[in-house]
Amino acid sequence: MTVPKSSAVLAGRRIAVTRAPEQAGELARLLEENGAVVLLCPLVAFERAADSAPLDAALRRLGEFDWLLFTSQNAVRFFEERRRELEIPRQWGNPRVAAVGPATAKAARELGYDVAFTAEEATGRGLAAGLGEEVTGRSVLLPRSDHARPDLPQMLSAAGARVTDVVSYCVVPTGQQGQNALHEVQAGAVDVVALASPSAFERLAEQLGMEALRELTRRVALAAIGPVTAAAIRQAGLPVAIVPSKPSAESFVEALAAHFAGAPGVAGK
Repeated sequence: MTVPKSSAVLAGRRIAVTRAPEQAGELARLLEENGAVVLLCPLVAFERAADSAPLDAALRRLGEFDWLLFTSQNAVRFFEERRRELEIPRQWGNPRVAAVGPATAKAARELGYDVAFTAEEATGRGLAAGLGEEVTGRSVLLPRSDHARPDLPQMLSAAGARVTDVVSYCVVPTGQQGQNALHEVQAGAVDVVALASPSAFERLAEQLGMEALRELTRRVALAAIGPVTAAAIRQAGLPVAIVPSKPSAESFVEALAAHFAGAPGVAGK
């Protein structure tokens, strides 16, 4: 993928990518191909749920669900890992699969899931609104993180769905790699901090402190890869300089290039 004129615009720009190492590869590659200098600064990592009993019980009842909803690539990954460990047939009952956004849908398809619906707006609210009456009176399985927000199951229930909301993975702090990179961010030695989840933003605020982070935004741009992350940053009273049109690596690089090129309507979009 080549962003028009982005190599000149992004050349030498230092971008802190806060995704977990196993998820940062595509974005880091595209940034480097377009001349940016990437600082891997993982703020959160992911582990399987400490108590897998609720997920296991749901998997053993997989045939009873009409819909299986994936809200992130991690949800796909940890759900599928546990399904394989328990040797539960994927097609048992054959629930219809829905995904939040194209990246999550792609991750599900790569693991063999037939995705029947992908939300145009890559948020829980967009997923619930898009499914609408499709879930009325239906049984819905929702495997998510321990930090997942309550709005999606609430909206699904309000639409008449019977929702089973289970923790399939946990968000945990990262190790020394993240700490070392965080020192560079704190010193203002980057141009942009790219945040892909509310959890990553919360971790950044915890580590730096809100006042220090507020001061940092005078020199360093915060980029939100997705509207939910942007909303979390703004709710904390901080500016969001860059929001791509889609929560994908390609769109982020395009938005980043437009930001540094001074394109109107990009900052705070």
